[in-house]
Amino acid sequence: MQKGLKVATIGGGSSYTPELIEGFIKRYDEFPLTELWLVDIEEGKEKLEIVGNLAKRMIEKAELPIDVHLTLDREEALKDADFVTTQFRVGLLEARAKDERIPLKYNVLGQETNGPGGLFKGLRTVPVIVDICNDMERLCPDAWLINFTNPAGMVTEAVLRYTNIDKVVGLCNVPIGIEMGIAKLLDVDASRIHIDFAGLNHMVYGLDVYLDGESVKDRVIELLSDPENTSFVKNIDGIGWEPEFIRALDALTCPYHNYYYKSQDMLEKTKKEAEEKGTRAEVVLELEKELFELYKDPDLNIKPPQLEERGGAYYSDAAVRLITSIYNDKRDIQPVNTRNNGAIASIPNDSAVEISSVITKDGPKPLAIGDLPVAVRGLVQQIKSFERIGAEAAVNGDYDKAVLALTINPLTPSDSVAKAIIDEMMEAHKTHLPQFFN
Repeated sequence: MQKGLKVATIGGGSSYTPELIEGFIKRYDEFPLTELWLVDIEEGKEKLEIVGNLAKRMIEKAELPIDVHLTLDREEALKDADFVTTQFRVGLLEARAKDERIPLKYNVLGQETNGPGGLFKGLRTVPVIVDICNDMERLCPDAWLINFTNPAGMVTEAVLRYTNIDKVVGLCNVPIGIEMGIAKLLDVDASRIHIDFAGLNHMVYGLDVYLDGESVKDRVIELLSDPENTSFVKNIDGIGWEPEFIRALDALTCPYHNYYYKSQDMLEKTKKEAEEKGTRAEVVLELEKELFELYKDPDLNIKPPQLEERGGAYYSDAAVRLITSIYNDKRDIQPVNTRNNGAIASIPNDSAVEISSVITKDGPKPLAIGDLPVAVRGLVQQIKSFERIGAEAAVNGDYDKAVLALTINPLTPSDSVAKAIIDEMMEAHKTHLPQFFN
């Protein structure tokens, strides 16, 4: 009889938590969870209560012996945990709305994980994740940290570089969303599709795609050259690629590539949407209100289908699949954020990459691909520089490095624009950036 398992979820009051609960219920036979601790902060207390009670109803309906604990005490939650999952947002959605709106004044794209928005989300988040890792070292040194907090690439990079936690895996629902999208495109079950992913978080490419083990990349690229078939992620509408571009690139893109390969189009589109219906964060704030109203219903004991509109589809499946594979030493292949260890030749070995990896009890073993195709290599390296210098700025409260990081990012037109945006955003987010103001 295996001992019961303890999972601590930091950011437990998130609207995504029912996704996670559904995942644990579905895979209970492989992962006998006995204690789930949902942790949040004082500002998130009400949401934690609402979502925590829904979690309890879902588990009761499934008739499983899982105890759900709701707490604001992180130490209590972390003590002796086997897995720690992180899904928090420093400054809540109000901070994201500033990340999206302020850059637009400078004619620069405001987006949650790319450009200035991605940098500032990183500057607010990295010190918190470093704190959590220091707590883990004391309270659950053998636990795995599974991070879904964005920007996942920069956050994983910071954990690998600035903490002693080696057992960390960053996770994103984009690759699994792409797999599901390709399966739909080919009208087959997703279990028959396998994609070789390599790159960085929100900058990942599908280098080959297989149906029942046979490469169907050429067929898929042809289908993707139809402008109707470009986006598989709910919160980003692609505009459609030029057929010549996508054929010559000869790789599957992810939805976030729209921001880099179609910067001007996406900037105009984002400005128009911000004027007409608000930024994505403002739209999500309304969606969240509706979700939490649904979650309050004492008769609701399943994950409501409306959650998929939030943009996090397949996230629970990706999360619990990963945890189950580590726990059971499954050795299946999944795309994760992990230490490169030579898998991609043109990225430093000690850096975080997003890559198809064999998942073992000792963590992910990235599949070596040699080098990235020359067409995508430069952009990936540029974003890696941005992530590394952004993480360094976050840990050290280094203003100059923050300006450098944003200037390196391809979405920023110049160092003077970078500095102007940074000055305004530093002021706007002052409460959540103590390292720059102490």
